[in-house]
Amino acid sequence: MLLGNFLIGLREGLEASLVVSILIAYLVKSGNRRALGPVWAGIGTAIGISVAFCVLLSFASGEMQFKTQEAFGGTLSIVAVGLVTWMVFWMRRAARFMKAELEGKLEGALSLGTGALFAVALLAVGREGLETALFLWTNIDAANNTTEPIIGAVLGLLTAALLGYLLYRGGLKLNLKRFFTITGAALIVVAAGVFGYGFHDLQEAGILPGLTSYAFQPHTWFQGMGTPGQWLQTALQGVFNLTPQVTVVQAVMWVLYLVPVMILFLRPAKPAAPKPQRQPAPAQG
Repeated sequence: MLLGNFLIGLREGLEASLVVSILIAYLVKSGNRRALGPVWAGIGTAIGISVAFCVLLSFASGEMQFKTQEAFGGTLSIVAVGLVTWMVFWMRRAARFMKAELEGKLEGALSLGTGALFAVALLAVGREGLETALFLWTNIDAANNTTEPIIGAVLGLLTAALLGYLLYRGGLKLNLKRFFTITGAALIVVAAGVFGYGFHDLQEAGILPGLTSYAFQPHTWFQGMGTPGQWLQTALQGVFNLTPQVTVVQAVMWVLYLVPVMILFLRPAKPAAPKPQRQPAPAQG
């Protein structure tokens, strides 16, 4: 879980860091430093809401009976995968225009006052934060209260914050298109594990059948290998979200998500159609 949550924290955190750096850089370069206060307030509020959302999910889940908890966790896992999948494809398409879009919103907000600046920052960062909180919570919940997922998420977020700062200061040149392609593909692999695990939770809740019909049992692969086997098992569980016993339903849903989504994500983008050339007007005789 440590590696999987590190990737989530890094990818999602860098998106949020880019949003913050674009907002701050625009205000500084345009001579509107007075507007930094409400923007930072909006950013801080968005982070606070995201953390509170994650805590609320944990509290609500902890108060439930076992089957209700599994149904709640499974449903949220599937919803989180849907949101993250949409985000990965949206980021691939819209990354080139993010800077212009955010600067346009800030320019309009500057004329409306403090409240508008606060709202722009809150909404821009809050969307990323809530998606990250939901996806990280589903992974942490699946880890059965171990600390590794939390450590991985924190390390990923801290790394993302450092990269965002270096990009803002101009001390780091990063090919964002390549970065988001590589991390997007890695995140799809992690999401496939969360997707399959969500259906496993629904089986444990009694909503879906087949809880004792196993496709394979990963915990048997590493028996007798000692410490290296334990390390490999932990790595597989962290990246692919594999349970010790993978049900047929879980394996099928993993494949049904991973294969088409990865193909669609990695296929080359269609080149834009050339604009039609205007024909010169015929000469007047």
